[in-house]
Parts: sequence; C-alpha cells; structure tokens
Amino acid sequence: MLDIVAIAMVIIVLVMALSIHLVRNRKNFAVHKKIQIATTAFLAVMIVAFEIDMRFLTNWRESARVSPYYATGWVDRFLMIHLLFAIPTPFVWGAVIWSAMKRFKQSFQQGDYNCKHRLYGRIAAVMMLMTAVTGWIFYYMAFVA
Repeated sequence: MLDIVAIAMVIIVLVMALSIHLVRNRKNFAVHKKIQIATTAFLAVMIVAFEIDMRFLTNWRESARVSPYYATGWVDRFLMIHLLFAIPTPFVWGAVIWSAMKRFKQSFQQGDYNCKHRLYGRIAAVMMLMTAVTGWIFYYMAFVA
C-alpha cells in the first residue's frame, strides 16, 4: 500500500497542477471543478484504504528497521514532519471544495469570493504538495535507503 500511495501522490500532484493550469491559464472553470471533485473523492478513498492498511494489516516499522535512518530516529522525525502537513491538508482541501461548491453552485460567477477562493486554493495546493514531498522523503528514508 505504501508503494501505491507513493505513486498515487505523483499522479495527484500532476493532476492538481493540470487543474490549476486549466483554470488559471485557460479559464476552464468547469473542468477545474470536475477534476477537483474527482481528485478529492479519489484521495478520500485512498486515505481510508491507507489508514486501514497501516493500522490493521501492515507493520511498516518492521519493514523500515533495515533502513539506516531508522536506528538514528530520522524515520520517526520525518514521519512527524510529514504528519504536520498530511493531517490538516484533507480538512483544508475539503473546506476549499465545500465553500466553492456553495458559492459556485451552477457555474463560475465573478464576485468577491474569487480572491478568497484563489488564496485558499493556493494554500491547499501548497499543503498537498508539501504532504507529497514530505511523504516521498519519509518513504525514501524508511523503505528505499
């Protein structure tokens, strides 16, 4: 499951970048909305599957013990750094999606919420990127090195 999540995060980051490009440079609001909703649904399923696997099915620490970073404590330190981004990110992203769906019900409408949505969307995107980057570093330190 860890391998699948590491690969899925590459895809998520690329899809997120495409979605931002479509809305920012092409003003394609409808496709941006569809991509964001689909990505959110996909991530929700992935997070639930990942948590079930980590909590009940896999002893990741046993696999990580062979890493040179495990005994030094760096695996645990980087897991904590990763969790600083990974835990709040779904809530921030969910709030951005929820508020956008409330305010842009049928289609994009020009208004004062646009600037807020753009700001909150950027924050959510940076948080997702940091979740991915710190997750990849943790994955490397624990299972690849």
